[in-house]
Amino acid sequence: MKATIERAKLLRCLSHVQSVVERRNTIPILSNVLIEASADGRVRIMATDLDLQVVENLETVSVEAAGAITVSAHLLFDIARKLPDGSQVSLETADNRMTVKAGRSRFQLPTLPRDDFPMIVEGDLPTSFELPARLLAEMVDRTRFAISTEETRYYLNGIFLHVTDGDLKAAATDGHRLARFTLAKPEGADGMPDVIVPRKAVAELRKLLEEALDGNVEIDLSASKIRFTLGGEGGVVLTSKLIDGTFPDYSRVIPTGNDKLLRLDPKSFYEGVDRVATIATEKTRAVKMGLETDKVTLSVTSPDNGTAAEEVPADYSSDAFEIGFNANYLKDILGQIDGDTVELHLADPGAPTLIRQDEKSPALYVLMPMRV
Repeated sequence: MKATIERAKLLRCLSHVQSVVERRNTIPILSNVLIEASADGRVRIMATDLDLQVVENLETVSVEAAGAITVSAHLLFDIARKLPDGSQVSLETADNRMTVKAGRSRFQLPTLPRDDFPMIVEGDLPTSFELPARLLAEMVDRTRFAISTEETRYYLNGIFLHVTDGDLKAAATDGHRLARFTLAKPEGADGMPDVIVPRKAVAELRKLLEEALDGNVEIDLSASKIRFTLGGEGGVVLTSKLIDGTFPDYSRVIPTGNDKLLRLDPKSFYEGVDRVATIATEKTRAVKMGLETDKVTLSVTSPDNGTAAEEVPADYSSDAFEIGFNANYLKDILGQIDGDTVELHLADPGAPTLIRQDEKSPALYVLMPMRV
């Protein structure tokens, strides 16, 4: 194989694929990327961790000899990063080595044969639809912070995508909080199976979306695999296995009868929570909210660090009461609210609270209270 690729192109492509590659691998070839050069001037670069695979096509590349080889992903990425801007990078293979040349630099890297490189077999992906990249990115951002990191409840380690009531919904929960994002069901999503997209796939997808926000993303899926195609032909394709498990019926925890409505400015509320939480220790991450007519008093009491309190003006006219929340969870949710007001629908100190921007907002959050 012999191909010459512009540094910027190579670097961008490697930055997409190398983050899939785990730093520590028991199977040596999983540390490598597969590089395939074809005679028609295309180079395909691919990486996998056996659960997730990213493939990117580079077009209009100078290919002198077609061929395919695998080489260390992180090494090649680090080399490409350090090469001078604007340089042409020549990749040539012979005798189980890859020679990388650019300007006056020359590297020789060990390789492994392409035949040993594992591929994810997609099988049939019967459900197929498109979403605008911006909308998909918003859906990911509004939900992924609530994904559980607890390995024992593996079925919560991802975003749950499902079609219900004529809408496509994305939900994530860790048992303490829930985030749900709703959008109109795209054409082609009828009969879609309920799927759980793993946390790592969600993170990689979000990185790729950052560079493709103006286009559409094609989504193809079955009950066991999902494929995201960004940038059409010559773009990036991310394929992931799905989490094999049943996501709990989260609609049961979304409160419908919370009659105490609190409205306030999300930014000043966030900053107030952040300030009083300064003295909270790991054990007492709870911030207490005292609700009275048109104001909320935020307070934290820590046996080690003393106390803190702050008043935040609010729109509230129900009964006065106190409720406690995990400060970090509350801040995570408030950080997702873009508007000038946020609504908290409360019931009592022991019941889940519903949080949203307003009733038209596609995003909805549920937060469990803490004892304070």
